[in-house]
Amino acid sequence: MLNNISPLISPNLLKVLADMGHGDEITIADAHYPVQGSAETVIRLDGVKIPKLLDGILQLLPLDDYHDWQYALMQTVGDDEDPVIWETYREILDNHGNHVPHTFERFEFYEYARKSCATVITGETAQYGNIILRKGIVTE
Repeated sequence: MLNNISPLISPNLLKVLADMGHGDEITIADAHYPVQGSAETVIRLDGVKIPKLLDGILQLLPLDDYHDWQYALMQTVGDDEDPVIWETYREILDNHGNHVPHTFERFEFYEYARKSCATVITGETAQYGNIILRKGIVTE
């Protein structure tokens, strides 16, 4: 056991986060996420919702302030409205600093996400719940 680490963060996920360097990315995916958009390393956290996992990850992972965006979302398709979960993500991210989002078209998102260090497939059922985080540096 370790102190101050969310119990939602598995040993495999903790290792990936620790191994990541400045500018590396990790994709946190919803339960609908296709294998075509997955990185070579896939971690399954099927019973976990993304907001609590995101907060736990951001306790450990600084985001990259040296890049023009720190996290990415998948653009909605057609007339779909911006999902409510994006506001939830924004609130969580704001609690961990001032971070700028980027959006990718759906298939661009999958292609881009395949280059992530890992894809974490969760039990999140909110549509458009996928998020890519870009790791920064520890300054403390």
